[in-house]
Amino acid sequence: MARSLVLTLAVAMSCAALSQEPPAAAPSFAELEAVGAKIGEIRILPQNIFDTEDTKEDNLLFRGANALHIVTRKGVVERALLFKSGDPISVRLIEETERVLLKTGYIYEAQFRPVDYKEGVVDIEVLTRDTWTIDLNISAGRSGDSNTSSFGISEFNLLGTGITVSYARSNDVDRSSNEFRIKDDRAFGGWTSVNYSRALNSDGKREAASIAQPFYALDTRWSAGVSAAKDDRIDAIYNAGNVASEYRHRQNLAEVVGGWSQGRVDGWVRRYSIGASYQDDAYALEPGRVAPAQLPPDEKLVGPFFRLEVIEDQFEKKQNFRQIGRPEFLNLGLHSTLQIGRAATGFGSSHDAWLYSASVSHGFEPTPEHTLIASGAISGQYTGGQVQRQRLGGLAEYYLRQNRRWTFYAFASGDVLTNPGPSDTLYLGGDIGLRGYPLRYQSGDRRALFTVEERVYTDLYWYRLFRVGGAAFFDVGRAWGGNNINAANPGWLSDLGLGLRIFSVRAASNNVIHLDVAFPLDPEGNIKKVQFLVKVKTSF
Repeated sequence: MARSLVLTLAVAMSCAALSQEPPAAAPSFAELEAVGAKIGEIRILPQNIFDTEDTKEDNLLFRGANALHIVTRKGVVERALLFKSGDPISVRLIEETERVLLKTGYIYEAQFRPVDYKEGVVDIEVLTRDTWTIDLNISAGRSGDSNTSSFGISEFNLLGTGITVSYARSNDVDRSSNEFRIKDDRAFGGWTSVNYSRALNSDGKREAASIAQPFYALDTRWSAGVSAAKDDRIDAIYNAGNVASEYRHRQNLAEVVGGWSQGRVDGWVRRYSIGASYQDDAYALEPGRVAPAQLPPDEKLVGPFFRLEVIEDQFEKKQNFRQIGRPEFLNLGLHSTLQIGRAATGFGSSHDAWLYSASVSHGFEPTPEHTLIASGAISGQYTGGQVQRQRLGGLAEYYLRQNRRWTFYAFASGDVLTNPGPSDTLYLGGDIGLRGYPLRYQSGDRRALFTVEERVYTDLYWYRLFRVGGAAFFDVGRAWGGNNINAANPGWLSDLGLGLRIFSVRAASNNVIHLDVAFPLDPEGNIKKVQFLVKVKTSF
């Protein structure tokens, strides 16, 4: 009681001082929550991309970008808030709202300010700053002796509504593709997400659509959704980085699901979902292509499933982990998912089977300088009295913050396939962590990869648009077992190299450009002694 009275007097004195000169600091949200203050008016203040009142951003280029950009509409921001007028102040909900807003991609920064505290009611200003949401993507990349290229245009915030519309043409080692996509995560004035995409490819076509009301926040009490996808493509089997055989793969997917939850209780969230899924895979030989030694058998799996998700609320705001110079949120608590399904011939399945999948992740931070994030996953079928097509994998990431700019990073992962099907293969190469070797150079039913990096997050801020970082790295790994091993070089492989990282901090796409030069330490055969890689990723 005495503590509450002291806090009340402190807040009142702080607010009374706002009308005096010089102005005193406003009470914090924590102080307002402690005295039971309620939310009054909420003022949404969307801002353009660049702050032209800042002399560093007041130039012709940035003023022109602001003139071309349509600022996010107030209603879009308002619908994303997890609090409303009349609610008691909650620091947790304000922090979670920031995560929700930044996750959209089209908002670069979100600030919440308490103003005008009177008689237990405080108004809140919500100030957001937009990213540049028109992404003209013209890129060329190289990884493991294979070239990729793409051209596309995307608008991640169409007319300030939060709708994404994109068209892209790409060429990679598997196919060339023309894809159109439209997505609205705030459809019908709420949290309903509508997504549609269609791709016409050199080897077939792909189409997908979904509509869902997701678990959009920790306190969300229900979810529901329906999705469907159709894909017709050519799949390839690689050996030593070269295509060994190919076959036609036609796949149809559908799912309907509904879920419920009690919301966040004592820092934990439990979500329960039931639904039904449909998966139909058909395989055929492709004329003019080298046939595989064994064609995968057709398979149809239809039936109900149950899903349980558990989340521990331990989100922390970080900087210079997976991005450069931009706020990001890591969940250092437990996050696990378990799904059990039943496919039965009575539902139209090709055979009876129990279908299972599970994942778990947890973060550990014994001190602010040491961060470890570990995760694992398993999926497969139980049919005919034995496990089939099971994949078990785990990984760990370790960050040691040496100082504000330098970080030591270590990564370890391993995967195991049990009774895999003919199309189930684990690859390792220039596109999958082993940067000094050709794409998909090794394959098997076992895989291990280890990486260490010394990272630097510099203060370079090119044109107020790009953050710059770098890394010196060492990779070692191996894929082995099964019927498709690399006979020429089946052992452990390693490489070392240097890389440059360029992060488009003001763009909605969150792309990090990787420019790497890698030197294989076991260059058997015709492997080049120097590998140049240009890739675009969403993390450092």
